[in-house]
Order: sequence, then structure tokens, then C-alpha cells
Amino acid sequence: MSDPSVTVYTRENCHLCEEAIDTIERVAEEEGVAVDLELVDVDTDPELREEYGERVPYVLLDGSPAFKYRVDEFRLRQKLSR
Repeated sequence: MSDPSVTVYTRENCHLCEEAIDTIERVAEEEGVAVDLELVDVDTDPELREEYGERVPYVLLDGSPAFKYRVDEFRLRQKLSR
């Protein structure tokens, strides 16, 4: 089984983005789950900036939408344990 992939759509100077990334890394470590974490800066691509606007962080887990704005630690633990 491969490591779960986590994609975080983010932007510079976004405190919610930093908080989400920290939560993902901490929970994955506590659960003993290696995650393939990819950070995508929406400001580097006009289409992504248009699609996500201010709706960051936006988190995908294995390609499916999982969280927007804040990562719920309890729900993340549930999702990683599946």
C-alpha cells in the first residue's frame, strides 16, 4: 500500500495554510503514517488563483477534497487510519 497523498493549495504569508501544514505533519507523525505531502502555491498559476481565490488552504487527500480553511485533527486521524 502506498503512502497517502496530501495536496495543500496554499499561498505565501497565509497563517491558516501554515497551521494546516503543521497539523497534517504532526498528526501523520503521531499516527505513524508517512504522507506524500505536496504544496501548491495558487499564486504561481493564474488558473489556480482564479479557481481557489481566497479559499486556501484547500486540502486534498488522495485526490479527494478533505478540508478547506482548517484541518480538523480528529477527522484527519480518521482518514489516515483507513
